[in-house]
Amino acid sequence: MSASLDSGLPRPPRTTRRQLAELRGPATPPRPLDARALAALAANPGCRRRALLDGAGVDKSALAAKLGSPAPFGQSQFAIVRGNSFEAKVKADGGRELLRLIGVEEPGAVSVPDLAAAGPEGRVARTALALREATDAGAWSLLDHPLLALEVAGSPVYLEPDAVVVRPDGGWTVVEIKSFPMVDGAADASKVGAAARQAAVYVLALERVAARTEGARVAQSVLLVCPKDFSNVPTASVVDVRKQRSVTRRQLARLTRIDEIARALPEGTSFDVAERSAEELTAAVESVPHQYAPECLAACELAFHCRSRSRETGAVETLGRSVRGELGGLTTVGAVLAAARGEEGDPQDPAVAALRRARALRQEALAAGSGGVACR
Repeated sequence: MSASLDSGLPRPPRTTRRQLAELRGPATPPRPLDARALAALAANPGCRRRALLDGAGVDKSALAAKLGSPAPFGQSQFAIVRGNSFEAKVKADGGRELLRLIGVEEPGAVSVPDLAAAGPEGRVARTALALREATDAGAWSLLDHPLLALEVAGSPVYLEPDAVVVRPDGGWTVVEIKSFPMVDGAADASKVGAAARQAAVYVLALERVAARTEGARVAQSVLLVCPKDFSNVPTASVVDVRKQRSVTRRQLARLTRIDEIARALPEGTSFDVAERSAEELTAAVESVPHQYAPECLAACELAFHCRSRSRETGAVETLGRSVRGELGGLTTVGAVLAAARGEEGDPQDPAVAALRRARALRQEALAAGSGGVACR
C-alpha cells in the first residue's frame, strides 16, 4: 500500500511494504480494508493478529477455510443486487431524491463531479480536489463514491463511502445507504449501530481533507438512507456519530504499528494460502498474538479459529470482556475454579473472595433444594 501526497499520509517504508507483500504471498493481490473491517479492527485494538493480517491484505476468509475453521460471512447475491438497485434509485436524477431527503426541495443545479482517476492515489487526489472545488463554488454538490485515505497503524487505508454531500455553506455530510428497512421511522438498533461505526470511519477520513480546505467543515452526524417499511421508497434518518467517531479515533491510535508486529515474527513466516500447507499456516497464525472476545464472531473471519484455541488453553476471554475484567489476575478457567474451591488465590483478592462467596451460596442453594425434595 502507498499513500497519496495530496492525502497528507506518510508513505510507509519500502521494506515494510515488501515484507507485508511477502507475508501475503508475492503473487497474491492485497485484499483492501473497507470501513466495516476498519470499524471492527478499532473495536478490538489489542488484537495484533487481525491488525497484521488486515495490514498485509491477507484474505482472512480463505485463510480460515484453509485452517479448517471457515466463518459464515458475506451477503447473499440477492441482498447485493437489491442493495445496488436501491442505491441507484436514491442517487437517480443527479441526486435530487437524496437532497430531498436532506430537506432541500429545490436544490437548483446539483453538481456531480467526475471522480475517475488512475489508481487509488489518483482517486484520493481527485476526490480532495472535487471537495475543494465544490466548497469554493458555494453550491450543492454530490460526490458519488469518493475515495478517502486514513492512516491505520502506520499504513494508509483507502475508504469509499456511498456518497458525500457538499452544502452551499461548506458543510460536508457523509451519506450511508443501507438496504435494511426503516419501519415506522425506526430501524434495527444493531444494524444502525454498525452503520454508525462504519460512517464514523468515513467522518475521520473526511476530516483530514477538510483540515486542508478553507471554509470546509465535516458534519458530526450522517444521513442514513434506508427503504421505507418494506417498500423500495427511500427514507432517511440523521444519526449522530460523535461518540462512535471519538471511540474509533482513540482505538485506532492504540493500534500497534504493523511494522513492529511484522519485525517480531519468526523468520520465514508466511500467510500465503495458495502456497503454504494448513500446518504451516497454523504455525504462522499462532506466531502472532491474538485477543479473542465473543464479539469477534460477528466481525472477524478468523473468530472460530481463535475461539477454538482460546478454549483449548482455558482462557477466560471466551467468557466475554466484562467477565475477563472482573476476574483480575485469574486468566484461565482452571485458575478461576481452583480459586473458588479455595485451592489457589489470595483470599484478600476481591475477585477470589467473590468467587468463594458465590460457590458457598451455590452449595447452600443446592443443599436446600435437595432437602426440599427429600421432604416431599
